[in-house]
Amino acid sequence: MVSTVVRVAVLLAYLPTPLTAFGVSPLITSTTTTTQRLSLSHRMAKEEEKSSGFTQEIMDEASEALTSVGWSAPSDDAEMTSDDPFVQSIDASIQRDMGVSLDELLNPAKVVNLERDLYNLRSELAILTGMTDDLDVAGLTTDECDAGGGGEEAADIRGSISKKEASLVIERRSVFRGWLKNVFLGQAVLSFALSYVMATNPESLFGSFGWFHSYNMDVSIKVLGFWWWWLFVVPSLRSRRPKGFEKKALDIAFLGTPLISILAPVATKDTGLIWGANLAVVVASYAFAYATDGDDDDDDDDSKQPEWLKFLYKSLDFGSGKERGARQ
Repeated sequence: MVSTVVRVAVLLAYLPTPLTAFGVSPLITSTTTTTQRLSLSHRMAKEEEKSSGFTQEIMDEASEALTSVGWSAPSDDAEMTSDDPFVQSIDASIQRDMGVSLDELLNPAKVVNLERDLYNLRSELAILTGMTDDLDVAGLTTDECDAGGGGEEAADIRGSISKKEASLVIERRSVFRGWLKNVFLGQAVLSFALSYVMATNPESLFGSFGWFHSYNMDVSIKVLGFWWWWLFVVPSLRSRRPKGFEKKALDIAFLGTPLISILAPVATKDTGLIWGANLAVVVASYAFAYATDGDDDDDDDDSKQPEWLKFLYKSLDFGSGKERGARQ
């Protein structure tokens, strides 16, 4: 109630005209000094600080205490890497409980996200329910972070925690099995064969359909045939989550095939030749990655790479478990 009165007082203090014409007596007249206004603002801040139950100073002290023991608390915006203690603790927990590593899960990025959200929600719940302000909730269950009470806000947080915990249980059990990798490999092989026929002789596939001749789809399907490399063949191979030189090769191929598909038609209209050029790019990517494998530790030190290349590689990893710090 007091904070509400103070807010109204500050609002009236900044009104350019008196309110007596509306039958309201202003609490502060136009002669209010800047010092008085600042004082009121300070009082408002104090009221909000009291109503929140904790101060920024307390939060800063808690953060410093965690940092001093090597703990890097997750945040909503900061990007985590595989070297982050938070990600490493998740990996160790999954290996202990499920017998697989974090990157063997179907969606490791979502697991990291859920764990981070639960950490923040449990920290907030511990403060709202009167637990010690410097409590490290890492490794604790929700019950161990909940002292009871906390009002409606704490009840909402408990509901959010329950939903995220249920989702986390499902995600931790969803392992990227070998048969699924074989499905992606089969998809790549099928796309390879289909794209070649589309780029060289689409009539053998679609000639029996009336729309093929009615709408002159011959050229369109041929163009789609050599674009199939970037749309399906390379992405299917990358979906297997390869490591080492193969991952590097497919990253290069994923960047190189669209360039070939865009620039090659300037030199030739032979779609079969353009399809072959895309094949040559993929083969050359594998050869280059294999030849340079071990020469530079790209996975351990990318400080020598230009920023635009880092951005491209990071963008390529979106959805493969490397975004939001699941993997570096």
